[in-house]
Amino acid sequence: MNLRARVAELQLAVMLLTRLPAGRTGDDPPTMLAARWAFVPVGAIVGALTWLVFSLADAVGASEQISALLALGAMVLVTGALHFDGLADFADGHGGGRDKAHALEIMRDSRIGSYGVVAVGLIAALWAVSVADADAGFWAFVGAAMLSRAAMVAVQESLVPARADGLGRSAAGRSKAARGVLVAAAVVALLFSPWALLACALVTFAIGWLAWRKIGGQTGDVLGAVQLVSETAIWVALACL
Repeated sequence: MNLRARVAELQLAVMLLTRLPAGRTGDDPPTMLAARWAFVPVGAIVGALTWLVFSLADAVGASEQISALLALGAMVLVTGALHFDGLADFADGHGGGRDKAHALEIMRDSRIGSYGVVAVGLIAALWAVSVADADAGFWAFVGAAMLSRAAMVAVQESLVPARADGLGRSAAGRSKAARGVLVAAAVVALLFSPWALLACALVTFAIGWLAWRKIGGQTGDVLGAVQLVSETAIWVALACL
């Protein structure tokens, strides 16, 4: 695989996971499966931008709480609230769905229900409070964002798509490059913050198990829920430590 192909895969991952300008991928764009490995590097970009807003707010005298809320707002803008939308749909589908078909129908509905409102509000509050309490720096922001996107990749590598169409189906399959990035991310996290890795792994397993039990696999909404909740779990672990 040449460098140009890898750059194109990174561009596609930026386009999928953020609202940042990423240029053009050419006439022969890579598949989402091929670009899966790049989800983790994209996390580094999002984490760095989130830290930048947090640190700037802190530098001008804002409290830790205000800085954390502004950082949360920056993360929402950078990602286009993609993962928040996924969490809301996941919560509505799993909370209100009678069976697989009904849950998938609810998850595809653009309207947000009571389960989704509560889930998004709770996770957003936990993220902001934990970031404010953690008193962490640049590498914590980058590491949490990267590790939580590695969690998305782990679910994609572990669960089959629950739908016959959609994002999950278009990215179906296994990726050797993605598994290599997963191993690297896990080793680095184990060396520097094993408790954060444990929190991320437990949340990822729990959401993956719920998705497998309810809808028989993963969807884009499941991946969004995994990313946001696992990142929040990482920050809770850092705050507790």
